[in-house]
Amino acid sequence: MIQQASAMGLLRTILIILLIWFGLKILTRLFAPLLMRFVAKKAEEKFGQQFGGFQNQSQQREEKKRREGETVIDKMPEQNKSSNEKVGEYIDYEEID
Repeated sequence: MIQQASAMGLLRTILIILLIWFGLKILTRLFAPLLMRFVAKKAEEKFGQQFGGFQNQSQQREEKKRREGETVIDKMPEQNKSSNEKVGEYIDYEEID
């Protein structure tokens, strides 16, 4: 015996499918930013582990080069500020049609 689907059963099935579809869309919009932050944090940690070792090695080499009690001063050289003075005077103008 083959059972025939009633109109109410078909409508109910379509309604359930639509509710699941829209529910998943809403949940995706809510949890996507959290998921992206989690993935970015994990990628940052992995990147830091891979390249952090090289940075630690270079710091250890620099520390070996320095002797105990030695003073090291690191500073940026002063930039030449006189370059702005050579530009000239700004003149505002309007076009005449």
